[in-house]
Amino acid sequence: MEHVDRCVVLVDAGYLLGAAASLLAGEPARSRITVDHAALIQGLRERAEADTAQPLLRIYWFDGAPDRVPQPEHRRLRVMPRVTVRLGALTRSDGRWAQKGVDAAMHAELTELARNRACSDVVLVTGDGDLLPGLMSAKEHGVAVHLWAVQAADGDYNQSEDLVAEADERRVLDRTWITRAVRAKDLTGICAPPPAPRPEIAAILSAPLPESALAASAERAAEAAAAAAAAAAANGGVDAPADPSAAPDENGLNGVNGAPAAPQHGVKGVPTPKDLAGLRGPGGHAPAAPAGGATLRWSSDRGWVDRPGGPLGEPAETASLPTLAQLTSAEQRWADREEDITTVGGDPFEVGQVFARRWMERLPEQSHVQRLAGMYPRVPHRIDGELLRYAARFGLLAHKDDQIDEHDRYAIRAGFWREIDVRAAAEHAPAPEQTRGPA
Repeated sequence: MEHVDRCVVLVDAGYLLGAAASLLAGEPARSRITVDHAALIQGLRERAEADTAQPLLRIYWFDGAPDRVPQPEHRRLRVMPRVTVRLGALTRSDGRWAQKGVDAAMHAELTELARNRACSDVVLVTGDGDLLPGLMSAKEHGVAVHLWAVQAADGDYNQSEDLVAEADERRVLDRTWITRAVRAKDLTGICAPPPAPRPEIAAILSAPLPESALAASAERAAEAAAAAAAAAAANGGVDAPADPSAAPDENGLNGVNGAPAAPQHGVKGVPTPKDLAGLRGPGGHAPAAPAGGATLRWSSDRGWVDRPGGPLGEPAETASLPTLAQLTSAEQRWADREEDITTVGGDPFEVGQVFARRWMERLPEQSHVQRLAGMYPRVPHRIDGELLRYAARFGLLAHKDDQIDEHDRYAIRAGFWREIDVRAAAEHAPAPEQTRGPA
């Protein structure tokens, strides 16, 4: 029985993407790179067919996943033509993630392909010496083995020397080839161009406490002092232990539910009556005290902003904003999942854009966009939680202790606000004047 004249590619994704991250970002963490999987698969196919001079039968993609559950990138890959995904387990030990079963699965696939004479050439993209017995077995069955390496960041080998010695042909995927489908993330700041100046943000951050809130906090401080004096008297004149959470911090805020400490002159962040008279909010007016009812306090670097409360203490203006889930039909949910798998690349900034775009397109009232735009830079809690849960579908939680990386969170929200700003600006833009024709 003769071999079929075609080639097969076996990819160790941990090696390929880890080595690419080392080359482009200086460390092997896959979270440091963004991968265009469609371009990567197409590049592997073209390179394999050119090197082996045989048509491609199939690309096998071997990777690890927690509990062997396919991640978003695996779901995108396995619906691509001529791609088969094989998953091993991804386990955490001593604070590090490790693949289990990937090498064994590659070895089994390689030997089975060779034994069944399913191909004449096999391309291996791996560096692990554990695959050496499978490589030798394939050669004994008459299969030509091509070993591909990713260019090492330090110019040295990043493959087993025994594996290199046994291969029939060797190639290096250099930086030029890798960067056609892989790029390093820019983690120096938010992964987005700086937004346009928002003068209202400075007003929000500099807004002082309303006089009513200052009076209430002073009353609470007096009550606490009286209670402490009573406790000291009950202890025979010995002062009661101080509650560190009640001591004001450098901004004049204590640690009890973020409540303001008693007003003190000269304490940073606590406005005096003169400050209250001099500071102005948006439009040049002094900030008004809440109209009563429950309030929700929004913390900032420079003070507090009291907002009217709705149900469960949620601000009224956010309580009226529908979530994406409320706006999405069953048919749209199916279409969204298909788009996520086949089109959305999973870059954090892009994920935020996609979420915002879908939310805005399905709004029954476009006035919601302007209302949300006025809340910048704080994404309402309900929408923010839904946004981050959506981002988790794209593997942004993987390898990070089930938490989204801080830089990724900034990028997700930056993408979200960029889409909101573009739509809000377009709705506020003056309509172009119609040019009159000849009279």
